Amino acid sequence: MNLKQYFDEEPIGAIKEMAEYLGVTQSWMSLLIHERRKPSAALSKRIEDATQGLVTRRELRPDLFL
Repeated sequence: MNLKQYFDEEPIGAIKEMAEYLGVTQSWMSLLIHERRKPSAALSKRIEDATQGLVTRRELRPDLFL
């Protein structure tokens, strides 16, 4: 599952909540969701933890995590 699919299933406000939890802006979250930017390795791991493994770090950064 990618971030876009994840947030399609989440309630309104989930992106803002996730951004606050991760310590990033909503704009940065939008760039990640639409795959215009890639998260760092550390942020990928934090997203994986925040989504309880539904969005994996391998999905976010296949170039770093095999």
